[in-house]
Amino acid sequence: MAGKLFGTDGIRAVANTVLTPEMAFRLGRAVVEVLGSGSQRPRVLIGRDTRRSGEMLEAALAAGITSAGGDALSAGVIPTPAIALLLRDYDASCGVVISASHNPPEYNGLKVFSADGYKLDDADQDAIEALLTGPVDDPTARLTGAALGRTVTLPDATERYIRYMVDVLGRGALNGLKVAIDCGHGAAHTATPVAFHRLGAQVKAINADYNGDDINVGVGSTHMDVIADLVKSGDFDLGIAHDGDADRMLATDENGEIIDGDCLLAIAAKYLQDTDRLPVPVVVGTVMSNMGLPRALADLGIRFEATAVGDRYVLERMRETGAVLGGEQSGHVIYLQYNTTGDGLLSALMLAAAVKHAGKPASELARIMTRYPQVTENVTVTSKALDDNAAVTAAIQAAADALADDGRVLVRASGTEPLVRVMVEAADTDRAARIASDLAAVVQEHLG
Repeated sequence: MAGKLFGTDGIRAVANTVLTPEMAFRLGRAVVEVLGSGSQRPRVLIGRDTRRSGEMLEAALAAGITSAGGDALSAGVIPTPAIALLLRDYDASCGVVISASHNPPEYNGLKVFSADGYKLDDADQDAIEALLTGPVDDPTARLTGAALGRTVTLPDATERYIRYMVDVLGRGALNGLKVAIDCGHGAAHTATPVAFHRLGAQVKAINADYNGDDINVGVGSTHMDVIADLVKSGDFDLGIAHDGDADRMLATDENGEIIDGDCLLAIAAKYLQDTDRLPVPVVVGTVMSNMGLPRALADLGIRFEATAVGDRYVLERMRETGAVLGGEQSGHVIYLQYNTTGDGLLSALMLAAAVKHAGKPASELARIMTRYPQVTENVTVTSKALDDNAAVTAAIQAAADALADDGRVLVRASGTEPLVRVMVEAADTDRAARIASDLAAVVQEHLG
């Protein structure tokens, strides 16, 4: 399982502190050694989001790769899912994305994909981590001369990704649809507006510029009021919002009402079912999925499978069950027929296609699922040892007993931040809020 550095979504920290250029350099050498074996000249595909620290970390990562005898293929600023998709195009041994996803601009991260576009299995991840945390190698024993690799710039990477996405639906498939897009000052600033435009949609894109310090700041999928206000002020069929690296997407209907990841899955399940693209009647979500999702799927004759939080676990269960659709409430949605990881642009296009196919407003499609009130409290902690604290454990059990079949409680540690997330779901919002607040106070007292 994940060790000291790798969380549920790679390595993530404030850039130039824990996540240093030295670490990026060592990661570059490590991925060549672990994932490039068997290749005379390993090739590592690199992408990044728009953070200021991205160029620094990419330079160090590429230096490590080339120092170990591999070629560093730089796709530049590009959505995370594009790297997973393009690995075969560029005959790459693996891919590395430099991004902290939805986190603030001062953060960054390193996420590794295997040659087949999937996140690393435990064995490879542990082997890389051992090299990162072990003794520094002897510089005098490194390769020299013609054995060194090179850095290659890929000016066509984003264009290739856009073409793949357009081909999923076919040109003209979204003719006449009016779409507002919040790019979040992030990696999708080109790909999403261009893809929608080529498919025939009328596009209004905002926050499609960046300066390195504005990614996710008051915009994008973590601040849905921005896109909601834009949609309500204009004449749009849909609003789309990405996080920083565009591996997720949240939407609004034509009235500015939010369509979250659970509702996206319900809409997508029916669309795939109606278009004969759901070969196995299974959709995979997580323990955080709203109670309304499995009930909506059951009405369609589709089984719901729940995993631990993290798209890695969702994907594992999808592959086990043969499911082609899965995702998280946060907006990570995986369409396994088309990509091996959560893809915000693909998810946006499929939602738009579902609206066109149904010939109905997005608000009507969203009524496929009845949402149960769900309240989440994020508690900053110094310890994530939930199971080791008797007071916290007792409080969780008492809350669960009080709700019985009328709701549920989920308390879990974040895999990427120093937080414990307290989620309570109940038929009544006030009751859910009260129980969540009480539980959060207990967590804060004993783990804060």
